[in-house]
Amino acid sequence: MSHVTKRRTGRRNLWLLLIVMLACAGVLVGRRHLPSGEAPPRYRTVRVTTGSLTNEVTASGQLNPVVKVMVGSQISGTIQRLCADFNSTVTNGQVVAQLDPATYQAAAHQNEGELAKAKATLELAQFNAKQARALFEKRLMPESDYTAVMIALSQSQAECDIRNAALEKSRVDLARCTIYSPVDGIVISRNVDVGQTVAASFTSPTLFEIANDLTRMQIDAYVSEVDIGTVEPGQDVNFTVDAFPSRIWRGRVSQVRNAATMVQNVVTYDTVIDVENPELKLRPGMTANVSIIIAHRQDALKVPNAAFRYQPPEAAALARPTDSTRVSRQKGGARTDARSDGRPAPAKVADAATRVVYRLGPSGTPAPTRITTGISDTIFTEVFDGLSEGDEVIVGTTQHESAKTADITRGNNPIAGTRRPPPK
Repeated sequence: MSHVTKRRTGRRNLWLLLIVMLACAGVLVGRRHLPSGEAPPRYRTVRVTTGSLTNEVTASGQLNPVVKVMVGSQISGTIQRLCADFNSTVTNGQVVAQLDPATYQAAAHQNEGELAKAKATLELAQFNAKQARALFEKRLMPESDYTAVMIALSQSQAECDIRNAALEKSRVDLARCTIYSPVDGIVISRNVDVGQTVAASFTSPTLFEIANDLTRMQIDAYVSEVDIGTVEPGQDVNFTVDAFPSRIWRGRVSQVRNAATMVQNVVTYDTVIDVENPELKLRPGMTANVSIIIAHRQDALKVPNAAFRYQPPEAAALARPTDSTRVSRQKGGARTDARSDGRPAPAKVADAATRVVYRLGPSGTPAPTRITTGISDTIFTEVFDGLSEGDEVIVGTTQHESAKTADITRGNNPIAGTRRPPPK
């Protein structure tokens, strides 16, 4: 290679090196003057819509008959005969079981003999008293002997009464060997078998459980203390059971009991729900997943609950909302708010509250809007004032993703240098 060619090549390499150095310097100066190097955040918005809205309290409970009678035995003995089984239909006074009466029959016969003996003793005492009275009137018997005869007569009378009462008790026990149904209904549980011995020493053993009427049932739902303040008798109830998961059953709250129950450190209250069961598909003991309807709006302006959870970083510096809050008009003590779209709100709202959501302002930044809310479910909240149908509210932002991408890019750029992790 000639000397001229080498000289031209060296000059060209020098210019290329100079251009690369100027480019690097420009990148460094540009990055130094940029505030953060991040792209502006993008906001996720959702439109305000109109539809049905239901505020409900959920709980679980158990289906039970309205009237359930425990049929037991007041005496001990061996089951000799059963006249009813599971799902048997019984009537009031019908025989459902029979205990072995042999022991009680023997006791009754024994008491009959003792009563007969006591009566004979009483007759002898009465005869002696009659003779003693005649002798005492003729002054042929001392007063002490006469008194002893009359006392013996009284003792014989008392002994006769005692034996008579024992006989009556033995007859009652003999009659109790036959178990009768106390109500009309259906047997839902049978707890004994033929030949089984029942002992009624301290408690009455349960032989049968009889439901009076399975066409009318009730749910004993346990509502937590957080939600019990909104539950009242007369509220409608929707519930499902695992046996028919796709079917919604209806009921109505009939009673909210004041007795508190502690379940896993949670205070609950028994809420009784009346249920009609004409098809007899609902069975005692089924678990019911209950939804008690507290309030319902058929044509409600609603905003997603995610809009209330969003708050821009500079929200603390905002003094007041930019949108003006409408003033509620009061007529006779009742609330008569008007929505932003001109439709009247409900006449009286007991659970109205004022909250703040954010919308995109003219400059593309979040602008706070104060709204008046009503009932709420797990997804939407009713809006009375401050928004109209079709308005868009901010529910989130992709700013964090953009910042993360910018950090990764800045850390892998060999010109900008490698970002060191913060010290632990």
